[in-house]
Amino acid sequence: MPGVAVVTGAGRGFGRAIAVRLAARGYTVLATDVDAGAAATTAELVGGASMELDVRDPEAHRAAARAAAEHGPVEVWVNNAGVMRTVKCWEQSDDEVRLECEVNLLGVIWGSRAAVEAMRGGPGRDAHIINIGSMSSLQPVPGLAVYAATKHAVLGFSGSLQGDLLDAGLPITVHAICPDGADTQLVREHDDEPEAAIIWSGRRLLTVDEVADQAVALLDSKKLVHVVPRWRGWGARANAMAGRTGLRTAPLLRRVGERRRARAG
Repeated sequence: MPGVAVVTGAGRGFGRAIAVRLAARGYTVLATDVDAGAAATTAELVGGASMELDVRDPEAHRAAARAAAEHGPVEVWVNNAGVMRTVKCWEQSDDEVRLECEVNLLGVIWGSRAAVEAMRGGPGRDAHIINIGSMSSLQPVPGLAVYAATKHAVLGFSGSLQGDLLDAGLPITVHAICPDGADTQLVREHDDEPEAAIIWSGRRLLTVDEVADQAVALLDSKKLVHVVPRWRGWGARANAMAGRTGLRTAPLLRRVGERRRARAG
């Protein structure tokens, strides 16, 4: 029987959809979110438990790990919580920059540390940590500089953490999923912002269900980095290698994205 899965940012979007799929696979889900009411709604939906969790607080992660362990062995931990700002980095307030870095990066680090401590004393079955990256993990994204920096760091941390776990002989598999722009509330909150148009520059926005399906499918693999869709990952990596030449495509991508965003309403 599957054990317990912890999902951060489970009150909406990817987090809620991932929680639903984990429950369908037989996991007892601890849904966490800074919005306690939203976490409780998800828990009710999946027949699991919930708790309020501000991912910027390392002790809150340890408390979540203890609460999860009360229901059984912790076998899955999904670091999903995230925030995004889409203005030039020098136009953001200090508090906004700090919020993005603490939620998107430190939240993943604190969550992963708590997960490892909870999993290493388990029954010896394979355990999984899934970190939500982004297509922004693979290339520079003008207009999303701080957000992209945090997602680059999530990717780097995930790979390095997996190396540490291998060295230590701990049977914990780390995955970083890097989806393209998706039709989530996080994205829709920025529909009126010019800098956010670049998020729409792909052929279409992914659906929440598509990303959640791909994230949970990683439990059946040892894949470290999974880009959705794969072809956009190739383009992102090529753009990153192009240096300044690649950066000059940003205005074109924003124009393409603006047209697609306008058509989508």
